[in-house]
Amino acid sequence: MPRVAFTTFAILKKPYGTPETQGYDDLTPPAFEAAEGSPGFIARAKEDPGQSHITNFMRDWGEWGRFDVPRFYTGGRTDETDSRAGTLSLWTDLDSVFSYAYTGVHQSILRQRQEWFLEPEWPNYAIWWVADDTIPTWSDACHRLEHLHDHGPTPVSFNFREPFAPDGTPTRVRIRKQRPAAVD
Repeated sequence: MPRVAFTTFAILKKPYGTPETQGYDDLTPPAFEAAEGSPGFIARAKEDPGQSHITNFMRDWGEWGRFDVPRFYTGGRTDETDSRAGTLSLWTDLDSVFSYAYTGVHQSILRQRQEWFLEPEWPNYAIWWVADDTIPTWSDACHRLEHLHDHGPTPVSFNFREPFAPDGTPTRVRIRKQRPAAVD
């Protein structure tokens, strides 16, 4: 059974660790926790433990591959200059990832995104289907974001407004009710 690969990408107005981005940084762990507890969630890219002393760009992401960013990112690559935010995850179906993205703590982040992120001139997420034995890589995610930007939604890479089924035919997404996640 195919699975849904989902990647997000945004550029912060200021690098991590600044007062301007602290609100976003504070909400990131609860957002990951909410994703991991959501129906349909399978896995997400996580760096191997014990690597907090090196940048995301140098960390080992295991089977998710070497960390990469799409061509839209021209910012820094050190801890002091890193201003990109990205995720990569696997889900059982489109409805599940849609429900997570637009409810609870993640919805709170979306509502406040203008405070923290640059207005994008590129897709801020991309979706695609993968075989049940495939783990998408950061490089795959970059390719799919760039493809969506260059070609619009296709079965190769799409968004929630124009989604495709695993067989490449257009489909629809239905929201599922989820318990709201607590935000401290």
